[in-house]
Amino acid sequence: MSIRRDVSSVKTAVLHVADKMMRLESSFIYIKDVRLRAFHGVDPQEQAVGDIFIVNLRLKVGVDRAIESDNVDDTVNYAEVFSLITEEMMIPAKLIENVAGRIAKRIMDTFPQVEMVDISVTKQNPPMGADCGGAGVQLCFINEKTI
Repeated sequence: MSIRRDVSSVKTAVLHVADKMMRLESSFIYIKDVRLRAFHGVDPQEQAVGDIFIVNLRLKVGVDRAIESDNVDDTVNYAEVFSLITEEMMIPAKLIENVAGRIAKRIMDTFPQVEMVDISVTKQNPPMGADCGGAGVQLCFINEKTI
């Protein structure tokens, strides 16, 4: 089976697989349910004891070259993204909004081809006296350099 690519625009590729044409509409790389112990919170007790945080991340990035090449250099390496998440989560902050924003900025600085970062950070056991599955933020950032 041969694969041939015609570029119809900078961000859209048309792939010819055998006799069938496919157009890549959009592509995302995601990392799901990363669980890390970290020390974020407004209260001194939260900063001292820590909590389990769950990070979910979705990156909009063109992968048309990687589809053809089968080369990790033609995409965003999610192992490197995981390392960035871990490093930023280890820097204490009062607000998880701050942590999520730092992670998104670091990803866009490191991988300028990323068009969008959709990130959620959940504190599994927030100190608010509620029986819940967690509390957190979900943020969506657009890389204006790619528009």
